[in-house]
Amino acid sequence: DEVHAMSRRINIPRFIDLGIDPPDHGAGRLLDDSQRDPERIVKEMEVQMRLFKTVFMASILFMAFSSAAEAGDFDWMKDFNIRGEVDPTGFRARLAARFQVGDVQIKTVLNNVEKPADAYMVLRLAEMSDRPTSYVVKQYRAHRGKGWGVLARTLGIKPGSREFHALKRRQDLYEDRHRGKGKGKGKGKSKGKGRK
Repeated sequence: DEVHAMSRRINIPRFIDLGIDPPDHGAGRLLDDSQRDPERIVKEMEVQMRLFKTVFMASILFMAFSSAAEAGDFDWMKDFNIRGEVDPTGFRARLAARFQVGDVQIKTVLNNVEKPADAYMVLRLAEMSDRPTSYVVKQYRAHRGKGWGVLARTLGIKPGSREFHALKRRQDLYEDRHRGKGKGKGKGKSKGKGRK
């Protein structure tokens, strides 16, 4: 009884009275990396590496698919640019006749775009959105490099619309190669408004 009373006064657990070793309070703690099983560490690292590779490859495939889809949408542009560069005078005449705008306006557009196809797209988007060509040129310069879908959206044209999808697949300036059999000339909305 005296031992028990003394243990209570100095706050010593009673298991000492019974001759039991006190528990190791560090036994329940998590082991650090130096104490863990090396094989388990290697397996965990392999799982993490496989997960990283899977995510990385998925990102690469997504970007490749997006690029291929975008390239396929406007695959007519490459040949279009070649024809416009080979015969710039004829190209300007075709633009003037197709969109019924003056030579000064055609030159202004050409001076503000990088390629012949870009000039056609600016004029075509102005026609589709019923916006002044000068406004479309400004939007083109502000959003250059972001894609035609972005530019179309800024002009109020839905990239998913039937008309815009048709524009992705073909143009109507050089109709002999890019129009279907038996189809007439372009069906654009504008017939000579001559927006400036």
